[in-house]
Amino acid sequence: MKQDKNNLNRHISPPLGPPVPERTGDGGILSAIIADKKEEVALKKRLVPVEAWQDLPHWQEQRVSLKESLLKPNSTGIIAEFKRKSPSKGIINGTAEVGDVVSAYDTAAAGISILTDEKYFGGTNDDVMIARQVVSVPILRKDFMIDEYQLYEARGIGADVILLIAANLTRQQVQHLAGKAKELQLEVLLEIHNEEEAEHICDAVDFVGINNRNLKTFEVDINTSLRLIKYIPADKPAIAESGISNTDTIVTLRRAGFKGFLIGENFMKQADPSVAFADFVNKLRTAMKTV
Repeated sequence: MKQDKNNLNRHISPPLGPPVPERTGDGGILSAIIADKKEEVALKKRLVPVEAWQDLPHWQEQRVSLKESLLKPNSTGIIAEFKRKSPSKGIINGTAEVGDVVSAYDTAAAGISILTDEKYFGGTNDDVMIARQVVSVPILRKDFMIDEYQLYEARGIGADVILLIAANLTRQQVQHLAGKAKELQLEVLLEIHNEEEAEHICDAVDFVGINNRNLKTFEVDINTSLRLIKYIPADKPAIAESGISNTDTIVTLRRAGFKGFLIGENFMKQADPSVAFADFVNKLRTAMKTV
């Protein structure tokens, strides 16, 4: 079934605005996001059938491997993120154009992460589709995945990798969604934050990301990555996420065994993320000579 692209990427809620207030409850903002995500996905499933995503041109394209990119000898390991806002800080950068920013990222990043959650992060599927037209590196579609439908959506818009967050999924859900993603030729990044969530790691997961940010409190501690890397199997590249703002941190993490470093706010909070990224890479290349 053919669908107009604007219908496929229909905005469910306004993309930008002030910080989203937390709902009460033990789950904090994460529980609010998941509750809204369930409603959003249910609405999309009514509006756009799965077959519509399979009709998009990007569906037929060959996927690009983030794993291969991270393991290249001269890889920076940086997964540079495009993010307009966050629940805790509101607008981070409401003027940057996705095409301009990711084109700069494409010059030296191992991969590019793009937030597609609209209500809380100001992203859209269009951001991935625009990026896919201008970059050659793998694209991580970063969202809160709860349903197979979102995997078809991810492939249709041109993503190469999807994110599964252990904090909001059971072990069985991770196994199911990761297995389905592999059927769709998508690589899988599993994100964990503590020892218990490390039990979610399964064969279908390609990489394991350790989020230094607690998704319930939004507190950040880089030592979380250093503490948890021992739980990551050697065949699944370890990726450190959040709280990375200087090259010394990357040197420390690389020495500990990390292959990837997901960095978003550090670039996006600058007036020109492209310049901030280029400056960071130049400093990193110098620092990496000591590793």
